Amino acid sequence: MKSIQDIRIRFVGAGNMAASLIGGLINKGMTASQITASDPGKNQRDYIEKQFQILTYGDNNAHFGMPDIVIIAVKPQIMKKVLKNVAPSIVRTSPLVVSVAAGITTQQIKQWLGAELPVVRTMPNTPALIGQGAIGMYANEAVDENQKLMTEQVMDAVGTSIWVKKESKIDAVTALSGSGPAYFFMFMEYLQQAAEKLDLSAEDAALLTKKTAIGAALLAERSPETLSQLKDRVTSPNGTTAAALASFTANDIRNIIEKAIQAANDRSVELSKEFD
Repeated sequence: MKSIQDIRIRFVGAGNMAASLIGGLINKGMTASQITASDPGKNQRDYIEKQFQILTYGDNNAHFGMPDIVIIAVKPQIMKKVLKNVAPSIVRTSPLVVSVAAGITTQQIKQWLGAELPVVRTMPNTPALIGQGAIGMYANEAVDENQKLMTEQVMDAVGTSIWVKKESKIDAVTALSGSGPAYFFMFMEYLQQAAEKLDLSAEDAALLTKKTAIGAALLAERSPETLSQLKDRVTSPNGTTAAALASFTANDIRNIIEKAIQAANDRSVELSKEFD
């Protein structure tokens, strides 16, 4: 298996997700000469070049060479157009193709490229921008073990990755971790606003909300106890926490969350049909 210092990667698309992956890979020991990126936006190319000292190109086909991995980091709405444009270069070089686009299946990617190729579908989330991503991955049958290990090295550069055995499970990953940061941001926003109604200043409410969220997440990550056990440790009988949790239960928060996750999962399934 190739070490991370030997893998050659080409990014098609140089937006925020590509930038987070490039930054993570360089922090893990890759050199700028191992990575190139293409994007039609000159401002984005200039930012990537200045930030990471890699070569960038306006033409998606101008920088392939013989890559080990091509990462397609474009919006789902333009994936079909972009893949058809780069298909000759990808078919010629036969790299591992990695997608970070929501709702685009490995079968669609193969169809638009017009060839049987190894394809990995991934679902990173925005905390990858600070190296704290939670990433789900699915490999089609053409991906070998070495290519899986290379994908893990790339994705683990910006967080923690897991494999799913069925591609349909990527829709669940999308609903949980892909969309999940927005759920927590919303909950934190409402916590802050509720605290302000209790006469805390906006600055104090914002600070305490963020620190509470960070502390709870780190404790959950580092503790051997389950989330339920951690919750119970905070909750004294007839205390303040118990009062708040009882209010959540009375308003059926479990059902609200389950419906929201199901809605996100269903939308992920719908997206692939819309882009077909």
